[in-house]
Amino acid sequence: MRHMTIGHSGIDVSVISFGGLSIGGGAWWNGTDDEESIRAIQYGLDHGVNMIDTAPLYGFGHSEEIIGKAIKGRREQVVISTKFGMIWDKREGTYWNDKGGESIYINVTAPVIREEFLRSLKRLGTDYIDVYYPHNPARAPFLTPVEETVEALMRLKQEGHIRAIGMSNAKPENVKEYLAAGCEIDILQRKYNILEWEFVETNMLPLCREYGMSFHAYSPLERGILTGKVRKDYKLDPADARNALLWWKPQNMPLAIDFVDGLQDICDKNNCSLTDLAVAWLLAQGDFINVICGAHKPSQIEADIHAAGVVLPKEDVDEIRRRVLILKEQMESRQ
Repeated sequence: MRHMTIGHSGIDVSVISFGGLSIGGGAWWNGTDDEESIRAIQYGLDHGVNMIDTAPLYGFGHSEEIIGKAIKGRREQVVISTKFGMIWDKREGTYWNDKGGESIYINVTAPVIREEFLRSLKRLGTDYIDVYYPHNPARAPFLTPVEETVEALMRLKQEGHIRAIGMSNAKPENVKEYLAAGCEIDILQRKYNILEWEFVETNMLPLCREYGMSFHAYSPLERGILTGKVRKDYKLDPADARNALLWWKPQNMPLAIDFVDGLQDICDKNNCSLTDLAVAWLLAQGDFINVICGAHKPSQIEADIHAAGVVLPKEDVDEIRRRVLILKEQMESRQ
């Protein structure tokens, strides 16, 4: 397993992280089994995946609870990143969405940060968190001053309760505001994959290079399309969150599937699967990239571990990008 260092923190991690969204189950992911999720986490740890990414929102705390059970007695082997600021137990903040029968609000005030931090510690069975993220920056109309959020985060770090600070789903202006307020940011997290890279590569990766931050890429498989297992006759349940995603829309999905099928020649050349290709392409973008690989079965994290070992030559990295641009021209011509 290849390793990297998160920003300036000195924290050493595997180049892929175990993604904890699906193990939250419920409205986040159907068909998960808690015992199997625990086995998946432990399989990852046994085979060198030492970073786990989660959030209180995933299963309304259930993901953190499962991780806590899985790492019991092994805390020193694990780097945990979790988040704050998406609350459902009180209607204070900016309304975000309804999910699983709960109304969710964005709230990054100091009292909420401290309260959520303590709850995460209890669920995870730990007394510190390695990387702590605001799940989303403040949004109107409940605009918490950046200084308040940063002060609360830096206090947690100075007290030794967290080792590093990240920002999730932020825009460049959010990052710069946090930095200007004195926040020590070591890692940025956003969606990034073969099909969706323009925003990240135009706006976020330059910031990482300028300030020495790492990048935490989530949704590397575009919720399954990039695995090659999705066929054109696949029907989403009306309640499935993927209905809102660009490449899962009925007019775009057939194009995406044809594109993915067309990558088989590059897979054959590199003796890898389509899943391997998707993860390896991201890792090829820089040694500061860490890829979050969601899993709730040992076989899934086993596949992700194999993907982390695939190193693509530059000509294949560039060829994939060229084909994506052709795909997007095709999509735009149909609109």
